[in-house]
Amino acid sequence: MGSKMRLGRAALVAALLSMTAAGSAAGQEAAECGERASLHILVTEESGALNLPGATVVLRWTSEQVLRPLREAAGADGRFSLCVPADASGATVWAEFGDDSSEEATLAFEPGTPVEVHLRVLFGDTEPGRIVGRVLDASTEEPVVTATLSLVGRPAEVQSDRQGRFALTGVPGGEHLLEVERIGYASLRYQVTVVRGLSTELQIGLVPAPVAMEPLVVTATRPRRLEVNGFYDRKYFGELIGGGTYFTVEDIDRRRPLRVSHMLADAPGIRLRCPGSGFRDCWVESRRASGGFTPGGCELSAYLDGSPIPVRELDTLVLPAEVGGIEVYQGAGELPPEFGGYDARCGAVVIWTK
Repeated sequence: MGSKMRLGRAALVAALLSMTAAGSAAGQEAAECGERASLHILVTEESGALNLPGATVVLRWTSEQVLRPLREAAGADGRFSLCVPADASGATVWAEFGDDSSEEATLAFEPGTPVEVHLRVLFGDTEPGRIVGRVLDASTEEPVVTATLSLVGRPAEVQSDRQGRFALTGVPGGEHLLEVERIGYASLRYQVTVVRGLSTELQIGLVPAPVAMEPLVVTATRPRRLEVNGFYDRKYFGELIGGGTYFTVEDIDRRRPLRVSHMLADAPGIRLRCPGSGFRDCWVESRRASGGFTPGGCELSAYLDGSPIPVRELDTLVLPAEVGGIEVYQGAGELPPEFGGYDARCGAVVIWTK
């Protein structure tokens, strides 16, 4: 097993060395950013000696305005550059390469100032995991901003953003002691188990210091397929702006639908069409106006694990027990770019298997 992994790593390094670094094809040059800050990211393996072409850069903005999270590929030289939005005062960023990731970096931006970041992806026989989630006030359930989170024995620490969200990346699998601190709240220490290559999701309820309550922590593990394909980033942003409806595996387990189309009918603005008897041969339509193309509802387009499929064949291609996440968009205005197209005027349903 160990020799196979070492051979795999050697093959990976050989493949990377064979690629020419012709300059990053992604992003924008600092000179084009004017008075805005510019961000320049270099992604390498842990030693820093080898750049990682095509590594995925994941960035979440911290600002007064709601900005869509970014998930983009670095160029052939492992570099990624962009002009920072004028409304963004800071961000958290990490890199992913296959099933491996770097630790998270916290950034602050000043107008006209370039920011350079070196992200080192941690390869090894044990794939790192992540701890993500939200910090809330246990009494009011409002987000707790700038709470500091760290793992005992590890130097990295992060702060929760304006929605109380946080992410600790590059965490080794196993048991860890999480510390959460915020002025005005009782400190929290919580034992958390991280699974290799997966994200452990926490919802943390901090108690105001004078209040006699126990802190609250709810734990769940995210499916890796959904993490890599951006499901949680789109869910995070969609819930902020009210765009799209999202079902997790926990939602599906609670609902226990007989068919996937029955679960989709729970989304606002969606209608279930079942011409046959016994709720068979069903598909879903948007209740929004169809623009005169059809006399009734507007039939959604459909994707299964990122590939387009006929929406009327959805129930025959996948069972509810196989589904890890669902995205439902009522119209073209809600659709993320990756699911747009000439036939997406009515919206789309996106299914991800476990």
